[in-house]
Amino acid sequence: MTFSIVGRCAETGQLGIAISSSSIAVGARCPWVRAGVGAVATQNVTLPALGPQILDFLEDGQLAPAAALDRALDADGWSQYRQVTVIDGRGHTAFFSGEETLGVRHAVGGKQCVAAGNMLAGAEVIEAMVQAFEKAPGMLADRLLSSMLAAIAAGGEAGPVHSAALKVVGDVIWPIVDLRVDWADADPIGQLDALWQAYRPQMQDYLTRALNPTAAPSYGVPGDE
Repeated sequence: MTFSIVGRCAETGQLGIAISSSSIAVGARCPWVRAGVGAVATQNVTLPALGPQILDFLEDGQLAPAAALDRALDADGWSQYRQVTVIDGRGHTAFFSGEETLGVRHAVGGKQCVAAGNMLAGAEVIEAMVQAFEKAPGMLADRLLSSMLAAIAAGGEAGPVHSAALKVVGDVIWPIVDLRVDWADADPIGQLDALWQAYRPQMQDYLTRALNPTAAPSYGVPGDE
């Protein structure tokens, strides 16, 4: 039902997730990011609480990703139904797929990334995601979306995909990218990529507006001089 990638940019320290699913509004339940701390994707039969819990354990600074993941799953009681991936602020990773994870399931850790999925057309989908992320140029969001497009090219899910999301954090505490396609009859990943291409040239302007309103660019709207 879902495939995703969590990743980190070694140059900027940005952390992010790209994810898609056959279910509606995957971006509302599954991607969790915290600036300087980490990124977590919770999927399959999703327990959204796992994301914030794992990030809290990472932020305490006492647990590595694998230990933070184990502690959260031990407290769950239904870990056999969960599929979870984790990356921390230094690029260390962990992942888990419970025995009740649906269909063809696979998870692979790469350089500064982890990809995972269930109900896949084949395990090669996840391999293609990691390879694409590691080779792709550009900003972290570009690389995450390249990974998702590679997954589709490799076969994607066994069934149709209907929602997709992209979330990235940088130096500020809020996401600098938070884009979602909550439902599409076809190609939500392509639609998400189009949203990113539209948002990309404006991303820095929105940061400027937030941090220094006197330096905000004019957008030509009524009252904006």
